[in-house]
Amino acid sequence: MATRSGIDTHAAQRLAAEHQQIVFAIKLEFDTETIRLHTGAGELTIDSEVYEGAGTLLSISDIEDTAELASSGVTFALSGMNADVLGYALTENYQNRLATMKMGFLSGGTDHVVGAMTIYVGRMTQINIADDPIGGSTISLQTENRLIDLRRPSNLRFTKESQNYLHPDDTSLDEIGKLQDVNVQWGRDTGYSGGGGGGGDPSDPDETIPRNLS
Repeated sequence: MATRSGIDTHAAQRLAAEHQQIVFAIKLEFDTETIRLHTGAGELTIDSEVYEGAGTLLSISDIEDTAELASSGVTFALSGMNADVLGYALTENYQNRLATMKMGFLSGGTDHVVGAMTIYVGRMTQINIADDPIGGSTISLQTENRLIDLRRPSNLRFTKESQNYLHPDDTSLDEIGKLQDVNVQWGRDTGYSGGGGGGGDPSDPDETIPRNLS
């Protein structure tokens, strides 16, 4: 997958093993707080961050893995109303906030993560809340792959204004606007002999380029 990254040595060793215990973890970066959940039980520490176990309550849609720069999105569903996620869904501007999914490898029979890798990075686009008295309540979070940005126009140009928008203290393009008014005399005789060449007739097309170039 195009957004896969961070395959450390321990994760590579686990991928080569015949048997491994895998757990998936998601990190949702809301403005107020970052929520971390995983598909196991209890608390897990992955890359120095603590993830809370959601067990079978957390489900993840299929992830398309191709050799191309695909921009397939992923949907996360949380059965049973999580008060934190529900509160942020109702009160905060969650759109375009980062959502990251990692795959971790557990040491057999323990809750110790011995290796992890990032398999998806996207942005939150929509949260749907379904309250079913029979099937229970579900929060469904839809995300889009960050590669979708490659299809969006940036509307930025090599101008002073665009550069100041990105880097307010950068003055490298302050004078670029003057280039459109500059008249560059290129390949034309300006009457200057250049020291070694004889001055030719400016009206003669053959004299527009100095002949003595050695």
